[in-house]
Amino acid sequence: MKLKLDENLSRYLKAPLAGLNHDVTTAADEGLLSRPDAEIAAAAKAEGRMLLTLDLDFANVLAYPPGSHAGIVLFRPATLGPLEVNRFVEAFVGRQDLAALVGCLAIVEPARVRVRRP
Repeated sequence: MKLKLDENLSRYLKAPLAGLNHDVTTAADEGLLSRPDAEIAAAAKAEGRMLLTLDLDFANVLAYPPGSHAGIVLFRPATLGPLEVNRFVEAFVGRQDLAALVGCLAIVEPARVRVRRP
């Protein structure tokens, strides 16, 4: 799966997610740090990449309707400490078939995953 990490997620997730057989790029890799959300989303869409993020703005289904992108996975971990966030994201990606979330908005919380489908 082709993934893009938003600037909110650590670039240190790139290697572990690549180790799970994903093609991973970061907003920093593409010079998109501090760029507007719409620009980051457009880059992910143009590349056919699922966007992984902590940014609640990407949960706006009017701005990013399911089916209009390769998928958005919004992580809502219990705590926002960098190590905990990295573990949370890596655990989810390691156990989830991301192909089932293509085109969807998925909100990943510690006890549940909510999915809005196209």
